[in-house]
Amino acid sequence: MRKKLFSLFFLICSWVPAQHQDKVNFLHADVAVAPIPEKRQLNGSVTYTLDVLADVDSIFLDAKNLDFSNVRLNSRKVDFINNGKTISVKKKFKKGKTYHLELSYSCFPKQTVYFIGWADDDIKNNQIWTQGQGKYTSYWLPSFDDMTEKVEFDLKVSFQPNYEVIANGKLASKQLDKDDRVVWTFDMEKPMSSYLLAFAIGHYKNEGITSSSGIPIENYYYPNDSLRIEPTYRFTKAIFDFMEAEIGVGYPWQIYKQLPVRDFLYAGMENTGTTLFSDGYVIDSTAFIDKNYVNVNAHELAHQWFGDMVTELNGNHHWLHEGFATYYAYLAEKKVFGDEYVYWKLYDTAKQLIDLSKEGKGEALTNPKASSLTFYEKGAWALLMLQNEVGEETFKNGIRKYLEKFQFQNVTISDFMSIMEEVSGRNLSTFKRVWLEETRFAYEESIALLKVKSIPVAQWMDLQWQLTTSLEKNEKIITDFWNKTASDELKKRIIIKYYKSLSTDFLKEAFKTQNAEIRQALSFMDGKYALNLKQEFTSLLEDKSYITVESALYQLWINYPLDRADYLNKTKGIIGLPNKNVRLLWLTLAILTSGYEAQNTKHYFDELSGYTSPSYSIEVRQVAFQYLKEAFGFTDQNLLDLLQATTHYSWQFKQFARDLIDTLLKDTIYQERIGTLLGKLNPEEKRYIQTKLNEL
Repeated sequence: MRKKLFSLFFLICSWVPAQHQDKVNFLHADVAVAPIPEKRQLNGSVTYTLDVLADVDSIFLDAKNLDFSNVRLNSRKVDFINNGKTISVKKKFKKGKTYHLELSYSCFPKQTVYFIGWADDDIKNNQIWTQGQGKYTSYWLPSFDDMTEKVEFDLKVSFQPNYEVIANGKLASKQLDKDDRVVWTFDMEKPMSSYLLAFAIGHYKNEGITSSSGIPIENYYYPNDSLRIEPTYRFTKAIFDFMEAEIGVGYPWQIYKQLPVRDFLYAGMENTGTTLFSDGYVIDSTAFIDKNYVNVNAHELAHQWFGDMVTELNGNHHWLHEGFATYYAYLAEKKVFGDEYVYWKLYDTAKQLIDLSKEGKGEALTNPKASSLTFYEKGAWALLMLQNEVGEETFKNGIRKYLEKFQFQNVTISDFMSIMEEVSGRNLSTFKRVWLEETRFAYEESIALLKVKSIPVAQWMDLQWQLTTSLEKNEKIITDFWNKTASDELKKRIIIKYYKSLSTDFLKEAFKTQNAEIRQALSFMDGKYALNLKQEFTSLLEDKSYITVESALYQLWINYPLDRADYLNKTKGIIGLPNKNVRLLWLTLAILTSGYEAQNTKHYFDELSGYTSPSYSIEVRQVAFQYLKEAFGFTDQNLLDLLQATTHYSWQFKQFARDLIDTLLKDTIYQERIGTLLGKLNPEEKRYIQTKLNEL
């Protein structure tokens, strides 16, 4: 009987999630956490203030593998049940009363809190950061695994001196505690979903600027990257000011912070008022043409309104987050780069989306399991077409009314569409069916709009049509279009797609352009063209683009073996993008070049080999693994680094490592070598590799 009653209690608790929004209103949370990085542990406490809207006999919080040492309700100890997924408190909660629920706990988060670099010798690599996207904050804080419980979170983080702590909200105080740890206190004024709660710890400095509306903006950077602040955060103030003006509703939080973190899981994450992004976007001015932070910067900022202030009810309405952030990021890019920059992006995404449709893989925007391409790019297209249908001013009025009506609440697609129908006075059912509910992408309608808005896009499509229908020679047709267009982007695309139809004389003239992107496109041509364009390809080694330099160096090294030393000398000191693309190629080619600085060959190999170490970013490590595999093979240390990567928290890097291990295990010599390294692996790594060996 006791067992049955115990099971019944669990059933009662399991019903509570549906009651939270209707019967219990969590208003405020005072959170205090103290990470212990050496143990990958976090100790914490939280006090929730909640109002009861209707009598209930239990409440619960999501809590993944948290160990609770103390639970109190209105300062009195209370019984609780912790099943490893939730913590439940059974008590009569009376309508109209306010309660304070205090919880103290510790945990060893398996995800969501990431301890980076603490096993390295280089202290500057040390970081801790969180990523709670969706429903994962409950791995370090008893909270809510859905988006519908909006709470004002105030956060205290206690940590070692000489580190910076960044979190949601405005820094209210910074004090030493009795254990000589620094306690950082952050204040929030508005409620938010708990998945947007975040903190980061590391060695940072910050450069503060202020928006035109007076909002403080803090741009964080690593101490050694002071020369990269401007190119990394280029246009930040312009983007911020544009967003406020274009959206028509002021930035909803007290302060905005942006900071790079190492080995991040995504490009960026729009935690409330505090965007974390991959430090692969921390660049110098030369890298700006190759890879910059502008789109991610604008996208995550747009989420502060669309996602953070107004939040989807559930995944069925994800368009309201990603489609909107993508759309407004495109508008911001139009502001800083010009119209054509965005119209070409839209053309490319339209091609991708229609290709998926033709393959039968098209998806509706109302499908909660749709791909990122659908939610982001089809979602942005839907908003562009909606704006075109109702008119720019009406669209802006609708957006403003939508945000003002549903601020700090959860919304559905129907909520948004009702607002747009109201302000436009139109029945938008056809729009909803075509753009939101149908799986096929409306390509013809999209391209027709682009051709009206962009002369170069229209020229590009006309060129492709003429090349397939005209009896004239391809080069004559291409030359005519080349000479009559002022679009460098169009010329770049002509080179990329049609260079095989162009004469050497035409290409030599194209090389004379000062446009870096056209010259980059020329560097990608098939290697045989370098044989006739030696001087032109050599000139690319001086370009302000690391991708161009990398491509040209490889082409020249392959095609002109007698001049290899000269090309290596010209590029010797270049590192390249954050993934060290030029340096890693240079090291590989220097080692392979017979007679080139023979006294340094071992030094160069040791440097290349050393880049597989966990002390480097996963971007660097992946490129180093690839070059070693193709050119030299792996040392035991490289193999050990690779084996350990098979359980890395980044699923992309983990998959790369596992695929490479599968390839190596086809070789019996590598099978034996890997077997001898099992004793150096931790249990999880060893279990995975032993399973792979047993499958052979």
